[in-house]
Amino acid sequence: MKRSVGLWQLMGFAVTSLMGTVLHFLYDWLGGAVWIAPFSGVNESTWEHMKLLFWPMLLFAAVQSFSFRAWENFWCVKLRGTLLGLFLIPTLFYTYNGVVGKSPDWLNIAIFFVSATVAYIYEHRLFRAEKPRCQGSKAALAILVGVAFLFVLFTFITPRLGMFRDPITGAYGI
Repeated sequence: MKRSVGLWQLMGFAVTSLMGTVLHFLYDWLGGAVWIAPFSGVNESTWEHMKLLFWPMLLFAAVQSFSFRAWENFWCVKLRGTLLGLFLIPTLFYTYNGVVGKSPDWLNIAIFFVSATVAYIYEHRLFRAEKPRCQGSKAALAILVGVAFLFVLFTFITPRLGMFRDPITGAYGI
């Protein structure tokens, strides 16, 4: 099993990168379809870009979990990796913008890929560790479900905070 972990993580990165890219445009491609809004970026806010990482990582984890059934710490590792990726997107974006002012589009795209890369490498290291610490895999899965709920909720009931504001239109949510 440990030998195939690297391949799984590489596939996860590829799936997340491809799906995240498609999700960035899907809401507009479907003419603003409300049913896709919780999963796709509906504007250019930092929060919406975090969705582009979260949903593909969660979907891939669900598929991956069938091959990792015997791995009791699976969901703990996936939670840690996903939260790291989600943390990196606003951290890198706001750090760069705080120092330089405004980031070019290519850098915003790079932030997504860097965050995904770091998240999957971190998960790989945890999977390869002899005994990753885990207080409860079911609790980790419940936290991921809670985060998913927040992504859905905040698409329609958007907090009036900076990370939810579209820098182009000034709008929040859809």
